[in-house]
Amino acid sequence: MAFAIKTGIGDPDAKDFVFAGQKTMYGGRHIAEGDVIFLFASDHEGGRGLIAQGVVTSAEAVAKQRGLARQTPRVSIAVRRTARARRPLGRNELRTFTDWDDGRPETELNFKFYRQATNKIIGLSEKAAAFLAGFF
Repeated sequence: MAFAIKTGIGDPDAKDFVFAGQKTMYGGRHIAEGDVIFLFASDHEGGRGLIAQGVVTSAEAVAKQRGLARQTPRVSIAVRRTARARRPLGRNELRTFTDWDDGRPETELNFKFYRQATNKIIGLSEKAAAFLAGFF
């Protein structure tokens, strides 16, 4: 399975990335070492969307806090960049894909990343992963 992360990325040119305690949604909690991941620099933190593709070099679940009834699963991951995006793909490019039932990969990305615009790790369908692979 392939995954994507949208978060603040301090140095988009880095070869290695570490993301601690990241929120997961849409199957993101199943991320594991060796998985393919697409990195999106969060537009809420000055990013421009898709910047890189990488491979997860480590993944570790973050323990839930005691006393909290509802908690979103979180994981900490390390990623090695394997490719840089050749063209942009971010909120502006995905904004018009809002027919949630159309089955398009662009709509899946818009729904999972921007319907609730928090930073997160998400699981991707094969169709969405193949679509994103075309940006490298």
